[in-house]
This record gives sequence, structure tokens and C-alpha cells, in this order.
Amino acid sequence: MRKWVNRGALMLSFALVLTSGCEWKSVSTSASTDLEHPGHHDGSAVEESAGSNSMATQANEPVPAPKTIDIINSKGSKIGTATLTQVPEGVKFQVDVAGMTPGKHGMHIHETGVCTPPDFKSAGEHFNPEHKHHGFDNPQGYHAGDLPNLEVGSDGRGRAEVVAPKLTLAKDKANSLFKTGGTALVIHEKEDDYKTDPSGNSGNRVACGVIK
Repeated sequence: MRKWVNRGALMLSFALVLTSGCEWKSVSTSASTDLEHPGHHDGSAVEESAGSNSMATQANEPVPAPKTIDIINSKGSKIGTATLTQVPEGVKFQVDVAGMTPGKHGMHIHETGVCTPPDFKSAGEHFNPEHKHHGFDNPQGYHAGDLPNLEVGSDGRGRAEVVAPKLTLAKDKANSLFKTGGTALVIHEKEDDYKTDPSGNSGNRVACGVIK
């Protein structure tokens, strides 16, 4: 059973409860526009897994330093940044972009830390070391690099704060964003449907940021 609570135009709080053997924690997130879509992980919703899939840093381990990356568009121009921070639940992404088309945009981590415009195919496929299918709503999913959709407002600004429980910034751990060759944060032109391989029918890649 999923419960979604609207906290207002600028701040949304989502509580998500699954009763099928995997426990999810309540979360809080911000977005540039007002959203309420029961039954889907729309907008900048955050999901944090408290189960065995979490790549959280243990209390007695050193915490990796935060990393801020530039995000560029298909012309190679900087349109924003993303700050990656190791938190107990996984990796927190704070994304802030401007000059984008209003609406929802698929957002994923890709397997190669190269962002060559205009198509960003250099970033490779989704970061999927566990060999899952794409999408939070896919019974055979989801990719470690799958993230909630980014909501862009009418002003072209998009902000999101999301936590990816399967990822880590620790270089010597599985599912590290700083694996050999790095990874990339890619934003797509359309909304991710959270179920269709390989990228949720989210269309072309329109923005990219190198994670190394």
C-alpha cells in the first residue's frame, strides 16, 4: 500500500509503505512545482530502502567526501549542477538545473563517465551492476542507477533531492559511482514510465554530468 501526502507547492513529503517483504522508509523531498500522483514515483520522489539492497556506509567506516558535478546540455553549455553526498541510506543527489523544457524528465545514472554532446551516447547504458530490469514498477527491476523523474517548472528550472539506496561513493565498494572509468548522471527529454526497458521510454538524452 502506498500513501502519498502533498505538503504544498514547494515542499512535498512522501510516505511509502510496501507490505511484500521489503520495508521502505518515509522520505521528504522538494520540487519546483506542485505534484500529487498516487501509485507512481513521479516528480522528484525519493525512495530509501531499509533492506539488504542498501549500499549505505556503515557507522565505523570513513564517510566519502561530497562531490559536485557540472551538468551540460546538448550544446555543451553548463545548465546546472548536482551534488552527491554519502548518507546513511545511500547516495543523496541534489540536482539544480535551468533552461530545460517544462515537464517531467527521466533521470538515471549511466555506466561510463563521459558526456560527449549532442547525444551523450558516450555515457553508455544504465548503471546496472546487479543485472536487473529497468524501472521501480518493473517486477524484475530496478537498475541501481534508476532515479525518480526530475520535474521542471514553467520557468525552466528543475530541482530535486533524491536518495539512491543501491549506490555508494566509496571507491572500494560494489556499486560505486567512482568505479574505474566513472559514471554519469543523464537527464532525458521525456518522462520515465518506470517499467519499460531499457530507459522507461524517456527519449533522447538532453543533459549529462560526469561523475569521476
